[in-house]
Amino acid sequence: MSIKVERNYLEINSLKDLKISKFSPEDCIINLSDPADFQINKFFYKSIGKEHRWTDRLVWTDKQWIAYISDQKVKTYILKKANDIAGYFELIFHQEKKETEIAYLGLLKEYQNKKLGSFLLTSAIKNSFLDTTKRVWVHTCSLDHEHALNNYISRGMRVFKTESVLI
Repeated sequence: MSIKVERNYLEINSLKDLKISKFSPEDCIINLSDPADFQINKFFYKSIGKEHRWTDRLVWTDKQWIAYISDQKVKTYILKKANDIAGYFELIFHQEKKETEIAYLGLLKEYQNKKLGSFLLTSAIKNSFLDTTKRVWVHTCSLDHEHALNNYISRGMRVFKTESVLI
């Protein structure tokens, strides 16, 4: 059985267009996962993705995960609340186009609906503009968290493409 999914592609073209989240929790920190650890990416992908039908990487072998996160253009950032991991985002830097894709961004279920998503996205956009990036983009869909699209727009991103697909 197929279901209709609405996909939205969003972009932001300058750090000055970022509308920083006013929420800044004292007990949270976001750090680059260094050295990269494929197990953490795999864990977040499966744990967060099961709620939103993230399926394309479920068939990946450990070797494929290692190759992906070992790529110099891929960076993973981990959100910790107190000492617990709470969420993550993956950035893919496309130097030739001077753009960054927010490939995945999400919170574990127990940390959702606590305003941490706006804090996490603010960090993702800021970290996307660290080098020579001139454009940051992301795609979201109707299967993602109900507040995902609004969060992207609230941070200053704008929709540049919308499509409907059957999955």
